[in-house]
Amino acid sequence: MFSKAFMEELMKPQDLYSHRALRCVLTRLAHTSIMRLNPASMDRLYDLMTMAFKHQILLCPRPRDLLLISFNHIDAIREMVTDSPCLINQINDAQRQIIEMYTPLSDGELQLIRQTLLAFFQDFHIRVSIFLKEKIQNPDGRFVLSTSGPVPHGSEVPGLIRWFNSRGREVRRREFPSGGCYTSAVREGSFDISGDRVTRLGKNKYSATSAEDTRTSDTSKNTSKAKQESVGPNPLAKEELNLLAKLMGGMEVWSLAHADTGIRVNLFPTDEDEGGISVGADEPSFAVINIQATKDHQANTELTRIAAEFTEQQNQPEGTSNKGDDLLAMMDDL
Repeated sequence: MFSKAFMEELMKPQDLYSHRALRCVLTRLAHTSIMRLNPASMDRLYDLMTMAFKHQILLCPRPRDLLLISFNHIDAIREMVTDSPCLINQINDAQRQIIEMYTPLSDGELQLIRQTLLAFFQDFHIRVSIFLKEKIQNPDGRFVLSTSGPVPHGSEVPGLIRWFNSRGREVRRREFPSGGCYTSAVREGSFDISGDRVTRLGKNKYSATSAEDTRTSDTSKNTSKAKQESVGPNPLAKEELNLLAKLMGGMEVWSLAHADTGIRVNLFPTDEDEGGISVGADEPSFAVINIQATKDHQANTELTRIAAEFTEQQNQPEGTSNKGDDLLAMMDDL
């Protein structure tokens, strides 16, 4: 991903990728590791990546903060490969190319880049569970824009109108309600290879690093431990599996009284020892339910009787139709 050839090709002036091309690139990047994803999992991963990126661009305080978001991404990757100096050098070289290309751009050019990216993702309204849980996304998939918090660096808190004369002196001022609860701007983030980016956009969304998560971390840990201790095997699992076995045919159920952690279902006789686990152990860690779907004489007899009834019913109309044909033939002879 950070190889010299790939970065040189990526930095060449070119048109914006299509959705299909972007999907192809991300799929190949995901499959470069030992991980292999089926199409359904890749669809969900692609939706999550695109919606998370769209959320970061949408909440970007100012166009130049696009670089800080990208640097947060690169910093997170660098932390994952701290034991590989070769990879760190490749990442640093790629970040230098980004700094040399995008840092000299004006705010207007960066705003054009931001607007182009927003137009590219404007039709993406996929609901993400973590966004819905934090109430930063509506049920229709659209993001919620906050009307509070610090203003962008270099800006002032809205709510004041000032008039100046021809000499540049302030001659009048008036306040007005801004419609939000804004605070002064925080310090600017670092645009160097390493440093404090200040903004949280581009960080791992699933890591508990926010202030609210920090205050409630101890309580949540204790609660989760208590839930794990109290959660036991579902008592309805046995009845549900027994019903499934009865619907499919013969059944041989092992008692769940001694089951500790789980349930195992064998749909076929040859599936007795899967994954190196011995079913015939003295103290199994799970219950085994064998469903004999192929050897049930009573079920076969009943099915044969029902099939015979259908055969008899089908034969009756044929007899009636034959008699009608004979009657018509006799009338024709007359």
